[in-house]
Amino acid sequence: MKNQKLVVIGAAETTSLGDIPHLSQVQLHADGALNALADAGLKISDVDGIATAGENPITIAQYLGIHPEWIDGTSVGGCSFMMHIRHSLSAITSGLCKTILITHGESGKSRIPPPEWPWPPRPGSYEGQFEAPFGTMGPPDLLTIPFLRYMEDYNITVEDLAMVPVIQREWAALNPKAWFKEPITVQDVLDSKMIAYPFTLFMCCPRTDGGGALVITTEERAKDLPGKEVYVLGAGESGETMLISQMQDFTTSRAFKTSANRAFLEAGIEREDVDHLMLYDAFAHLPIYGLEDLGFCERGEAPNFIRDRNTAPGGRLPVNTNGGGLSYMHSGMYGMYAMQESIRQVRKVAAAQVPDVKISVAHGIGGMFSASGTVIFSNQPN
Repeated sequence: MKNQKLVVIGAAETTSLGDIPHLSQVQLHADGALNALADAGLKISDVDGIATAGENPITIAQYLGIHPEWIDGTSVGGCSFMMHIRHSLSAITSGLCKTILITHGESGKSRIPPPEWPWPPRPGSYEGQFEAPFGTMGPPDLLTIPFLRYMEDYNITVEDLAMVPVIQREWAALNPKAWFKEPITVQDVLDSKMIAYPFTLFMCCPRTDGGGALVITTEERAKDLPGKEVYVLGAGESGETMLISQMQDFTTSRAFKTSANRAFLEAGIEREDVDHLMLYDAFAHLPIYGLEDLGFCERGEAPNFIRDRNTAPGGRLPVNTNGGGLSYMHSGMYGMYAMQESIRQVRKVAAAQVPDVKISVAHGIGGMFSASGTVIFSNQPN
Protein backbone atom coordinates (compact mmCIF):
# COMPACT_ATOMS: atom_id res chain seq x y z
CA MET A 1 0.00 0.00 0.00
CA LYS A 2 2.84 2.41 0.74
CA ASN A 3 3.81 2.58 -2.93
CA GLN A 4 0.23 3.12 -4.05
CA LYS A 5 -0.49 6.46 -5.72
CA LEU A 6 -3.44 8.34 -4.29
CA VAL A 7 -5.78 10.34 -6.47
CA VAL A 8 -8.71 12.72 -6.43
CA ILE A 9 -11.35 10.74 -8.36
CA GLY A 10 -14.30 13.04 -7.71
CA ALA A 11 -14.38 16.84 -7.55
CA ALA A 12 -17.32 19.22 -7.74
CA GLU A 13 -18.75 22.40 -6.30
CA THR A 14 -22.34 22.98 -5.25
CA THR A 15 -24.89 23.08 -8.06
CA SER A 16 -25.08 26.88 -7.66
CA LEU A 17 -22.59 29.40 -6.32
CA GLY A 18 -23.12 32.92 -5.06
CA ASP A 19 -26.60 33.55 -3.65
CA ILE A 20 -28.32 30.36 -2.45
CA PRO A 21 -31.02 31.37 0.05
CA HIS A 22 -32.94 28.09 -0.23
CA LEU A 23 -30.18 25.83 1.19
CA SER A 24 -28.79 25.66 4.71
CA GLN A 25 -25.09 25.29 5.37
CA VAL A 26 -25.44 21.54 5.99
CA GLN A 27 -27.41 21.19 2.75
CA LEU A 28 -24.60 22.99 0.89
CA HIS A 29 -22.18 20.36 2.22
CA ALA A 30 -24.54 17.63 1.02
CA ASP A 31 -25.07 19.18 -2.40
CA GLY A 32 -21.35 19.43 -3.07
CA ALA A 33 -20.77 15.92 -1.71
CA LEU A 34 -23.40 14.32 -3.93
CA ASN A 35 -22.02 16.17 -6.96
CA ALA A 36 -18.48 14.98 -6.23
CA LEU A 37 -19.62 11.38 -5.71
CA ALA A 38 -21.51 11.52 -9.00
CA ASP A 39 -18.35 12.81 -10.69
CA ALA A 40 -16.43 9.88 -9.22
CA GLY A 41 -19.08 7.30 -10.13
CA LEU A 42 -19.47 6.28 -6.49
CA LYS A 43 -22.31 5.91 -4.00
CA ILE A 44 -22.54 7.14 -0.44
CA SER A 45 -22.14 3.54 0.72
CA ASP A 46 -18.68 3.47 -0.91
CA VAL A 47 -17.38 6.16 1.47
CA ASP A 48 -15.66 5.03 4.67
CA GLY A 49 -13.83 8.22 5.63
CA ILE A 50 -15.02 11.82 6.02
CA ALA A 51 -13.36 15.17 6.65
CA THR A 52 -14.74 18.65 6.91
CA ALA A 53 -14.33 22.07 8.55
CA GLY A 54 -16.89 24.60 9.68
CA GLU A 55 -19.36 21.85 10.56
CA ASN A 56 -18.92 18.80 12.75
CA PRO A 57 -17.97 15.90 10.44
CA ILE A 58 -20.34 13.65 12.39
CA THR A 59 -23.20 15.99 11.51
CA ILE A 60 -22.36 15.78 7.82
CA ALA A 61 -21.85 12.01 7.93
CA GLN A 62 -25.20 11.48 9.65
CA TYR A 63 -27.00 13.81 7.24
CA LEU A 64 -25.58 11.94 4.24
CA GLY A 65 -26.01 8.47 5.75
CA ILE A 66 -22.30 7.68 6.00
CA HIS A 67 -20.95 5.40 8.74
CA PRO A 68 -17.28 6.41 8.75
CA GLU A 69 -14.29 4.43 9.91
CA TRP A 70 -12.03 7.50 9.73
CA ILE A 71 -12.91 11.10 10.66
CA ASP A 72 -11.02 14.39 10.38
CA GLY A 73 -12.49 17.58 11.82
CA THR A 74 -9.38 19.76 11.44
CA SER A 75 -10.68 23.33 11.32
CA VAL A 76 -8.03 26.04 11.26
CA GLY A 77 -9.56 28.36 8.67
CA GLY A 78 -9.60 28.44 4.91
CA CYS A 79 -6.66 26.08 4.38
CA SER A 80 -8.29 23.29 6.41
CA PHE A 81 -9.31 21.44 3.25
CA MET A 82 -5.72 21.36 2.00
CA MET A 83 -4.79 19.76 5.32
CA HIS A 84 -7.62 17.24 4.90
CA ILE A 85 -6.01 16.15 1.63
CA ARG A 86 -2.70 15.58 3.40
CA HIS A 87 -4.32 13.69 6.27
CA SER A 88 -6.29 11.59 3.78
CA LEU A 89 -3.09 10.45 2.13
CA SER A 90 -1.78 9.17 5.47
CA ALA A 91 -5.08 7.51 6.37
CA ILE A 92 -5.47 5.58 3.13
CA THR A 93 -1.78 4.64 2.95
CA SER A 94 -2.01 3.32 6.52
CA GLY A 95 -5.05 1.20 5.67
CA LEU A 96 -7.40 3.10 7.99
CA CYS A 97 -9.93 3.56 5.19
CA LYS A 98 -10.24 3.28 1.41
CA THR A 99 -12.35 6.17 0.14
CA ILE A 100 -12.52 9.60 1.78
CA LEU A 101 -15.04 12.36 1.18
CA ILE A 102 -13.90 15.92 1.98
CA THR A 103 -16.81 18.36 2.14
CA HIS A 104 -17.27 22.09 2.43
CA GLY A 105 -20.32 24.34 2.59
CA GLU A 106 -20.93 27.88 3.81
CA SER A 107 -23.93 30.15 3.77
CA GLY A 108 -21.70 33.19 3.90
CA LYS A 109 -24.14 35.55 2.16
CA SER A 110 -27.59 34.18 3.01
CA ARG A 111 -26.51 33.17 6.53
CA ILE A 112 -28.74 30.08 6.87
CA PRO A 113 -28.14 29.63 9.73
CA PRO A 114 -26.14 32.73 10.69
CA PRO A 115 -22.54 31.48 10.81
CA GLU A 116 -20.70 31.78 14.09
CA TRP A 117 -18.32 34.69 13.75
CA PRO A 118 -15.45 34.67 16.22
CA TRP A 119 -15.57 38.43 16.82
CA PRO A 120 -15.28 39.84 19.32
CA PRO A 121 -13.08 36.95 20.39
CA ARG A 122 -13.57 35.31 23.76
CA PRO A 123 -12.05 37.47 26.53
CA GLY A 124 -9.81 34.63 27.69
CA SER A 125 -8.39 33.84 24.24
CA TYR A 126 -5.07 35.16 23.01
CA GLU A 127 -6.86 37.46 20.58
CA GLY A 128 -9.27 38.65 23.25
CA GLN A 129 -6.45 39.47 25.65
CA PHE A 130 -3.73 40.86 23.43
CA GLU A 131 -5.23 42.30 20.20
CA ALA A 132 -8.96 43.06 20.46
CA PRO A 133 -8.52 45.52 23.37
CA PHE A 134 -6.45 47.71 21.06
CA GLY A 135 -9.29 48.22 18.58
CA THR A 136 -8.87 45.52 15.96
CA MET A 137 -12.15 44.59 14.26
CA GLY A 138 -11.37 41.44 12.26
CA PRO A 139 -9.58 40.33 9.08
CA PRO A 140 -9.68 43.61 7.09
CA ASP A 141 -7.75 45.64 9.64
CA LEU A 142 -5.71 42.81 11.17
CA LEU A 143 -4.30 41.81 7.78
CA THR A 144 -3.21 45.37 7.02
CA ILE A 145 -0.67 45.15 9.86
CA PRO A 146 1.92 42.97 8.10
CA PHE A 147 1.36 44.48 4.68
CA LEU A 148 2.00 48.04 5.88
CA ARG A 149 5.43 46.79 6.98
CA TYR A 150 5.92 45.07 3.61
CA MET A 151 5.02 48.28 1.76
CA GLU A 152 7.53 50.26 3.79
CA ASP A 153 10.39 47.77 3.49
CA TYR A 154 10.02 47.21 -0.25
CA ASN A 155 8.76 50.63 -1.35
CA ILE A 156 5.45 49.22 -2.63
CA THR A 157 2.63 51.58 -3.57
CA VAL A 158 -1.13 51.21 -3.29
CA GLU A 159 -1.18 51.23 -7.11
CA ASP A 160 1.06 48.13 -7.06
CA LEU A 161 -1.38 46.37 -4.76
CA ALA A 162 -4.34 47.39 -6.96
CA MET A 163 -2.90 45.39 -9.85
CA VAL A 164 -3.81 42.12 -8.06
CA PRO A 165 -7.61 42.56 -8.26
CA VAL A 166 -7.34 44.13 -11.72
CA ILE A 167 -5.63 41.06 -13.19
CA GLN A 168 -7.83 38.60 -11.30
CA ARG A 169 -10.89 40.33 -12.71
CA GLU A 170 -9.46 39.62 -16.18
CA TRP A 171 -9.53 35.92 -15.33
CA ALA A 172 -13.01 36.21 -13.84
CA ALA A 173 -14.30 37.76 -17.06
CA LEU A 174 -13.51 34.42 -18.74
CA ASN A 175 -15.49 32.44 -16.15
CA PRO A 176 -19.32 32.40 -16.42
CA LYS A 177 -19.60 31.25 -12.78
CA ALA A 178 -17.63 34.19 -11.34
CA TRP A 179 -19.44 36.52 -8.94
CA PHE A 180 -17.77 39.64 -10.42
CA LYS A 181 -16.98 39.71 -14.15
CA GLU A 182 -16.88 43.39 -15.13
CA PRO A 183 -13.39 44.67 -16.04
CA ILE A 184 -11.82 47.10 -13.58
CA THR A 185 -8.84 49.44 -13.71
CA VAL A 186 -6.30 50.43 -11.10
CA GLN A 187 -8.18 53.68 -10.68
CA ASP A 188 -11.44 51.80 -10.13
CA VAL A 189 -9.78 49.87 -7.33
CA LEU A 190 -8.38 53.02 -5.75
CA ASP A 191 -11.72 54.81 -6.04
CA SER A 192 -13.69 52.01 -4.37
CA LYS A 193 -14.70 52.45 -0.74
CA MET A 194 -11.85 52.56 1.76
CA ILE A 195 -12.14 49.61 4.18
CA ALA A 196 -8.88 49.73 6.17
CA TYR A 197 -5.83 51.40 4.68
CA PRO A 198 -4.46 50.34 2.27
CA PHE A 199 -7.35 47.96 1.50
CA THR A 200 -10.20 49.37 -0.55
CA LEU A 201 -13.39 47.44 -1.25
CA PHE A 202 -12.09 45.88 -4.48
CA MET A 203 -9.05 44.58 -2.59
CA CYS A 204 -11.35 42.56 -0.29
CA CYS A 205 -13.28 39.38 -1.06
CA PRO A 206 -17.08 39.26 -1.34
CA ARG A 207 -19.21 37.05 0.90
CA THR A 208 -21.13 34.39 -1.02
CA ASP A 209 -22.86 31.05 -0.55
CA GLY A 210 -21.48 27.77 -1.83
CA GLY A 211 -19.43 24.70 -1.21
CA GLY A 212 -17.74 21.75 -2.80
CA ALA A 213 -16.30 18.32 -2.16
CA LEU A 214 -13.50 15.96 -3.12
CA VAL A 215 -13.31 12.16 -3.21
CA ILE A 216 -9.91 10.60 -2.47
CA THR A 217 -8.97 6.99 -3.12
CA THR A 218 -6.15 4.84 -4.52
CA GLU A 219 -5.01 4.82 -8.12
CA GLU A 220 -5.77 1.10 -8.26
CA ARG A 221 -9.39 1.59 -7.24
CA ALA A 222 -9.80 4.64 -9.47
CA LYS A 223 -9.02 2.57 -12.58
CA ASP A 224 -12.44 0.95 -12.29
CA LEU A 225 -14.28 4.27 -11.90
CA PRO A 226 -15.50 6.72 -14.55
CA GLY A 227 -14.09 9.83 -12.87
CA LYS A 228 -10.93 11.37 -14.29
CA GLU A 229 -8.18 10.81 -11.75
CA VAL A 230 -5.95 13.63 -10.56
CA TYR A 231 -2.76 12.60 -8.79
CA VAL A 232 -1.74 14.18 -5.48
CA LEU A 233 2.03 14.51 -5.84
CA GLY A 234 2.69 16.21 -2.52
CA ALA A 235 1.10 18.12 0.34
CA GLY A 236 2.27 20.21 3.25
CA GLU A 237 0.88 22.05 6.26
CA SER A 238 2.13 24.37 8.95
CA GLY A 239 1.13 26.97 11.52
CA GLU A 240 2.75 29.98 13.14
CA THR A 241 0.64 32.04 15.55
CA MET A 242 -2.98 32.95 16.34
CA LEU A 243 -1.82 36.53 16.91
CA ILE A 244 -0.89 38.40 13.77
CA SER A 245 1.05 40.84 15.92
CA GLN A 246 3.38 37.97 16.88
CA MET A 247 4.47 36.93 13.38
CA GLN A 248 8.21 36.36 13.29
CA ASP A 249 8.51 38.67 10.26
CA PHE A 250 5.65 40.79 8.92
CA THR A 251 7.01 40.62 5.36
CA THR A 252 6.93 36.82 5.06
CA SER A 253 4.95 33.87 6.41
CA ARG A 254 6.85 31.06 8.10
CA ALA A 255 3.77 28.83 7.74
CA PHE A 256 3.60 29.51 3.99
CA LYS A 257 7.25 28.58 3.52
CA THR A 258 7.16 25.45 5.64
CA SER A 259 3.96 24.13 4.09
CA ALA A 260 5.12 24.78 0.53
CA ASN A 261 8.62 23.38 1.03
CA ARG A 262 7.19 20.14 2.44
CA ALA A 263 4.79 19.77 -0.49
CA PHE A 264 7.50 20.34 -3.09
CA LEU A 265 9.85 17.95 -1.29
CA GLU A 266 7.20 15.21 -1.28
CA ALA A 267 6.35 15.84 -4.93
CA GLY A 268 9.99 15.77 -5.99
CA ILE A 269 9.53 18.73 -8.33
CA GLU A 270 11.01 22.21 -8.74
CA ARG A 271 9.24 25.55 -9.01
CA GLU A 272 9.92 25.71 -12.74
CA ASP A 273 7.91 22.49 -13.17
CA VAL A 274 4.70 24.24 -12.11
CA ASP A 275 2.31 25.21 -14.91
CA HIS A 276 -0.49 26.77 -12.85
CA LEU A 277 -0.90 28.28 -9.40
CA MET A 278 -3.85 28.93 -7.10
CA LEU A 279 -3.08 31.31 -4.23
CA TYR A 280 -5.72 31.95 -1.59
CA ASP A 281 -6.67 35.61 -1.92
CA ALA A 282 -9.25 36.77 0.60
CA PHE A 283 -7.35 40.07 0.36
CA ALA A 284 -5.19 41.45 -2.43
CA HIS A 285 -1.85 41.19 -0.67
CA LEU A 286 -1.98 37.42 -0.18
CA PRO A 287 -0.89 36.45 -3.73
CA ILE A 288 2.14 38.70 -3.21
CA TYR A 289 3.16 36.76 -0.11
CA GLY A 290 2.30 33.49 -1.84
CA LEU A 291 4.48 34.13 -4.88
CA GLU A 292 7.46 34.99 -2.69
CA ASP A 293 7.09 32.48 0.14
CA LEU A 294 6.41 29.61 -2.26
CA GLY A 295 9.63 30.45 -4.08
CA PHE A 296 8.36 31.82 -7.39
CA CYS A 297 9.71 35.34 -6.74
CA GLU A 298 12.48 36.83 -4.64
CA ARG A 299 11.55 38.91 -1.61
CA GLY A 300 10.00 42.21 -2.65
CA GLU A 301 9.71 41.23 -6.33
CA ALA A 302 6.16 39.85 -6.52
CA PRO A 303 4.44 43.22 -7.14
CA ASN A 304 6.65 43.82 -10.18
CA PHE A 305 6.08 40.22 -11.31
CA ILE A 306 2.32 40.82 -11.20
CA ARG A 307 2.50 44.27 -12.77
CA ASP A 308 4.50 42.81 -15.67
CA ARG A 309 1.50 40.51 -16.31
CA ASN A 310 3.27 37.24 -15.61
CA THR A 311 0.20 36.03 -13.68
CA ALA A 312 -2.37 37.38 -16.17
CA PRO A 313 -4.03 35.61 -19.10
CA GLY A 314 -1.21 34.74 -21.48
CA GLY A 315 1.42 35.15 -18.74
CA ARG A 316 4.15 32.64 -17.97
CA LEU A 317 2.72 31.65 -14.55
CA PRO A 318 -1.11 31.79 -14.62
CA VAL A 319 -2.43 32.51 -11.12
CA ASN A 320 -6.00 32.31 -9.78
CA THR A 321 -7.51 31.51 -13.15
CA ASN A 322 -11.07 31.22 -11.82
CA GLY A 323 -10.94 34.87 -10.72
CA GLY A 324 -9.79 34.04 -7.22
CA GLY A 325 -11.48 34.84 -3.96
CA LEU A 326 -11.59 38.49 -4.98
CA SER A 327 -13.82 37.91 -8.02
CA TYR A 328 -14.87 34.24 -8.36
CA MET A 329 -16.49 33.71 -4.97
CA HIS A 330 -15.60 33.59 -1.29
CA SER A 331 -18.00 32.01 1.16
CA GLY A 332 -15.67 32.44 4.14
CA MET A 333 -13.16 29.59 3.77
CA TYR A 334 -11.82 29.61 0.24
CA GLY A 335 -9.38 26.68 0.15
CA MET A 336 -11.86 24.20 -1.34
CA TYR A 337 -12.53 26.48 -4.32
CA ALA A 338 -8.82 26.99 -5.01
CA MET A 339 -8.33 23.21 -5.17
CA GLN A 340 -11.38 22.76 -7.39
CA GLU A 341 -9.82 25.12 -9.95
CA SER A 342 -6.44 23.36 -9.77
CA ILE A 343 -8.20 20.07 -10.45
CA ARG A 344 -10.20 21.54 -13.35
CA GLN A 345 -6.99 22.87 -14.89
CA VAL A 346 -5.13 19.55 -14.76
CA ARG A 347 -8.27 17.79 -16.03
CA LYS A 348 -8.34 20.40 -18.84
CA VAL A 349 -11.98 21.38 -18.24
CA ALA A 350 -11.55 24.86 -16.72
CA ALA A 351 -13.55 27.83 -18.01
CA ALA A 352 -10.31 29.74 -18.61
CA GLN A 353 -8.22 26.72 -19.51
CA VAL A 354 -4.45 27.23 -19.56
CA PRO A 355 -2.74 25.25 -22.36
CA ASP A 356 -0.63 22.21 -21.47
CA VAL A 357 -1.18 22.21 -17.70
CA LYS A 358 0.39 19.13 -16.13
CA ILE A 359 1.08 20.38 -12.60
CA SER A 360 -0.96 22.81 -10.52
CA VAL A 361 -0.26 24.01 -6.99
CA ALA A 362 -3.07 25.10 -4.64
CA HIS A 363 -1.95 27.05 -1.58
CA GLY A 364 -4.11 28.28 1.29
CA ILE A 365 -4.06 30.40 4.42
CA GLY A 366 -5.90 29.92 7.69
CA GLY A 367 -6.87 32.78 9.97
CA MET A 368 -4.58 35.82 10.04
CA PHE A 369 -1.47 34.10 8.67
CA SER A 370 -1.92 31.57 11.48
CA ALA A 371 -1.87 28.39 9.34
CA SER A 372 -1.14 27.21 5.83
CA GLY A 373 -1.74 24.24 3.56
CA THR A 374 -0.29 23.36 0.14
CA VAL A 375 -1.28 20.62 -2.31
CA ILE A 376 0.38 19.73 -5.62
CA PHE A 377 -1.89 18.14 -8.23
CA SER A 378 -1.02 16.55 -11.57
CA ASN A 379 -2.66 14.64 -14.40
CA GLN A 380 0.36 12.33 -14.46
CA PRO A 381 1.92 10.14 -11.77
CA ASN A 382 5.33 11.40 -10.71
